[in-house]
Amino acid sequence: MTTLLLIVIAAALIAAACSDLAVRRIPNAASAVVALAGLALRALEGPGPLAATLAAAGVLFIVLFAAFARGVLGGGDVKLAVAVALGLPPATIWDFVIVTALGGGVLGLGYLAAQRLIPPTVAPAGRGASALARVVAAERWRMRRRGPLPYGVAIAIGGLTYFGNHFMVQ
Repeated sequence: MTTLLLIVIAAALIAAACSDLAVRRIPNAASAVVALAGLALRALEGPGPLAATLAAAGVLFIVLFAAFARGVLGGGDVKLAVAVALGLPPATIWDFVIVTALGGGVLGLGYLAAQRLIPPTVAPAGRGASALARVVAAERWRMRRRGPLPYGVAIAIGGLTYFGNHFMVQ
C-alpha cells in the first residue's frame, strides 16, 4: 500500500511541475491527490503521527500564507507545498523546505543564465516546431516580461527528494 501511495504522490508532483512550467498554474487536483495520499501514508503510522503532521503542516501553511500575502509565492505554490508536508513526518518538513529552497535557487540561477544564453530574437515556435522549441520560445517570452518562476518545479523537487528517499528505504 505504501509503495502505491508513493507512486501516486510522485506522479501528481510531476504533473504539477509540468503544468506549472507550461502554464504557470498548479492544478488543484494535483495538490489534492498529493495531500490525500500523504495523509493516507501518515494515517498508516497511526493517529499520533497523523496529528503531529497536521499540526506541523498547519504551521507551514501560516508561514507560506504570509509569503503569499506579500506576493512572494503564488497560491498554487502554497497549496502544493502544504500538500507535500501533509505526507511528511514533522521532523522532515524543515528538510523539505530547505531542499525546495535550494531547488528554487537552482531554478532561479538557471533562468538568469537562460536570459543570457537564449537569443532575444527567438522566433515564436509554430505548429511544426518541437516541444523543446515551443518551451524555449514561451520561456523567453516570459523572461522578457519578467514573469514568475515556475516554483512548483522546486516544490516537486523537494517532495520527490523526500518521497524518493522514503521509497528507496522501503
